Amino acid sequence: MEYIVLDLEWNQCPKGKEFGERQLPFEIIEIGAVKLNEKLNIVSSFNRYIKPQVYTELHSIVKDIIKVDVKKIENGESFVSVIRKFLEWCGEDYIFCTWGQTDLYELQRNMKYFGVEIPFETPLIYYDIQKFYSILKEDGKKRSTLESVVEELNIPKKSDFHNALSDAHYTALVCKSIDFYSVKNRFSIDYYHVPGARSEEIYARYDTYEKYISKGYDTRECLTKDRVIFTGKCYICGRTMKKKTGWFLNGNHGYYYLGCCEEHGYIKGRMRIKQSDDGRYFAVRILKATDEAGAQKMLIRQADIIRKRREKRKED
Repeated sequence: MEYIVLDLEWNQCPKGKEFGERQLPFEIIEIGAVKLNEKLNIVSSFNRYIKPQVYTELHSIVKDIIKVDVKKIENGESFVSVIRKFLEWCGEDYIFCTWGQTDLYELQRNMKYFGVEIPFETPLIYYDIQKFYSILKEDGKKRSTLESVVEELNIPKKSDFHNALSDAHYTALVCKSIDFYSVKNRFSIDYYHVPGARSEEIYARYDTYEKYISKGYDTRECLTKDRVIFTGKCYICGRTMKKKTGWFLNGNHGYYYLGCCEEHGYIKGRMRIKQSDDGRYFAVRILKATDEAGAQKMLIRQADIIRKRREKRKED
């Protein structure tokens, strides 16, 4: 098993999002990656610049951020040529590592747009090194920038950030500097390919919680009527729990839940409804065991929402 540490740079419509191509809001202009062996040592690297075909002019923000000679992009290869070389370089037995959650999603979106077959297994499992660092060094929720982490770990800065190969290299050095193997069980799941049927839905069990990814639905209304998604069963034993709050909506922050299992105590839930690249709606739900203090926080959250709704109705 080898690890492909991947980083991308991309461009967007210089006239603004509303004028961009809906199927390709971000066009990749550079792919940088390093390959690590099981000792997390760099054994190979890959770097190519891609000549834009959709957004031929660089967005002003992109010009300010990326540390790349524009002429290298203008003289770059086609995306199709580069991605084929990249996949060949990756080999057969590997898993991706990224800084954050967006690179693999955008890579697959570009592949689909330019008619390149996506060879990755589904669900696509990868390691989010930004998340790993937060679990090991922070609170597990914070997401620090790559540059700030490099500084914190006293990793020498030998090249500019916001260059795909440099950022991939720095991410690899972060892997080497943390206890990478102790958190490998906290893998991430890419959302580009949504399960097409109930039998394909994803239940990922971690050490302290379960993540569920539902199949896709044509409408949000169809999704919200699915009782499997809005479950009231304990994820550990499968028993029906005593409902404490039921699933309740917290504005744009998604749904929350609190139940109590006779054997495993309080179980809290959090769920977001997302829309896939092909327009379908799907749910990402997390169920996690909690204590009395955590249960009280959930009850207080629900009470605050009810209070605010009542106040708003009075104002109206």
